[in-house]
Amino acid sequence: MAIIKLSAIERRRLQAFVTCLVVAIVAWLFTSLSNPYRYTVKQVIIFKNAPLKRAFHPLQSDTIDAIVQGTGWEMLFSKMNAGQKPVSVDLHTLETKDFIVLNTQLKQINLKKELNHQIIGFNPDTLFFDFSNRTVKRVPVQLVSAIKFQKQFAQSDNVTIKPAYVTISGPAVTLAGIKVWKTDSVKLNNINESFSSRVNLQKAKEGNLDILPKTVTVNIPIDEFTEKSMNIPVKLINNNNYYDVKIFPQKVRVTFTTSLTNYPEANEDDFEAVADLDKWRLNGYRVLPVKLTRLPSYSKIVKIEPQNIDFIVKK
Repeated sequence: MAIIKLSAIERRRLQAFVTCLVVAIVAWLFTSLSNPYRYTVKQVIIFKNAPLKRAFHPLQSDTIDAIVQGTGWEMLFSKMNAGQKPVSVDLHTLETKDFIVLNTQLKQINLKKELNHQIIGFNPDTLFFDFSNRTVKRVPVQLVSAIKFQKQFAQSDNVTIKPAYVTISGPAVTLAGIKVWKTDSVKLNNINESFSSRVNLQKAKEGNLDILPKTVTVNIPIDEFTEKSMNIPVKLINNNNYYDVKIFPQKVRVTFTTSLTNYPEANEDDFEAVADLDKWRLNGYRVLPVKLTRLPSYSKIVKIEPQNIDFIVKK
């Protein structure tokens, strides 16, 4: 690679050129940033002089876009300054109106000197408020989830949500149609242990609803499952004529899945196996199918042996 060798005079000329270029760029930036610009900043709004005789609820977010006129320097520092003081909005006109036009308060807002730049407009320009009769209602929280378990793992007990209920306040007409309030979706993949976490509640689509609390604690018990087998006695049902009926066999072997935690406690009292005599009396069955009408929570039946039993009826 060729190396350019400069003489002492050429080096001085290059240094002078670079210095002039840097000075020119700085001067251009200084001049540009000193010019006036219009730009938009996010502002939090707070309310003062609320009406005393009317209960109200804002129908929009507590942040708005303020259209600001200022120098480039002010625009630069406004982007860097996340701690802007809020804009104070006077609500005294809500005694007779259902809305506030922000541009009519520009002079008062700028005179407060809570901001270091001049606001010339807002978007939206008008704030609307709800004055309908408000009521309060408690509804249960409903978990929204999509869970994929690791092989041999599954949910082993009921999900607990604390608090189990949320308080909703808003127009009575709107609240009448709300039966539950859903959480944000909990998505778990290839999970093999219990889940416990704070979960946000879904935000209200209507601007005139308040939800408390905003989050709940969700616990999902998860355990490893294995198979277990037991001999369960068969109970004869619908013997309305009190026939003398003998069944063979009197017990069936049930194989089911259960969590490792519940494995030692699982016993035949947790199950009920029945055979319906009406299958013979009304439909002419020669063998009676066995059906399980009770089994432990979160257990699954793998097989029943035999699935049908013989019987003898003595009239």
